[in-house]
Amino acid sequence: MFEQIVNRYLAVADRLIPGRISGFYVVGSAALGAWHADTSDIDFVAVLNGPAKQLPALHILGNLATAWRALLRRQPHIPGTMNGVFVATEDISKPVTRIRPIASHSGRKFKWDTGFDVNPVMWKVLREKGITFRGPEPAEWGLDPEPGMLRQWTLDQLNGHWRSFAEKCVSGDPPRKPLISPDRVAAARVTGPPRLHCTVTTGEVISKDAAVRYALDTFGVRVGDLKTARQAGEFMLEVISDAGRESFRGLER
Repeated sequence: MFEQIVNRYLAVADRLIPGRISGFYVVGSAALGAWHADTSDIDFVAVLNGPAKQLPALHILGNLATAWRALLRRQPHIPGTMNGVFVATEDISKPVTRIRPIASHSGRKFKWDTGFDVNPVMWKVLREKGITFRGPEPAEWGLDPEPGMLRQWTLDQLNGHWRSFAEKCVSGDPPRKPLISPDRVAAARVTGPPRLHCTVTTGEVISKDAAVRYALDTFGVRVGDLKTARQAGEFMLEVISDAGRESFRGLER
């Protein structure tokens, strides 16, 4: 199913920026074998061989059919949204932390000169499991995910972004989104820390689905039983703290 959405996006791209995309790779849940048509976005990495000032238009027009379908179904979330990052051909083989993205878009947001997905975790997925829609296989680019930085980068994410989110969940003002309750916002993201905990302790990158099993096996917690934002936040804080302890034990060994 996601192949049709990707091909439609690329068809729009070829009209707006003909000949510019020399590589196009699906990563995220689809690459990890856990894509769900009713809930999942589609994450990608695109390699550009020249300027492409029409990228903001591609962000809108490339997702138009998907957004329209969600509107007709009255879905607050837009499953199948194309979220991605654009990298120059001459930069793709650099160490990932030294790459300066051309642009990125996620959900409603489009940004020049930045892209969160240019990081050691996503580059590991790209090199090992990226799904090729255009260009050579990912390994042929000579990608450098900087594996020596994987654990520390992941810990920084846990202790920065995820700790802040979890602390807000247990506060009196939990995270909110239009038409979505705080409990549902927290539930949608509760598998984030277990995923990163797995990366810290094993070096592997797992999907949200696998993180549900990991949370049960590692912490004895069924994430589906976490009904409130506070419960989800407390669990995430437990996972984050344990990841720090695991990292310390790893250094001792």
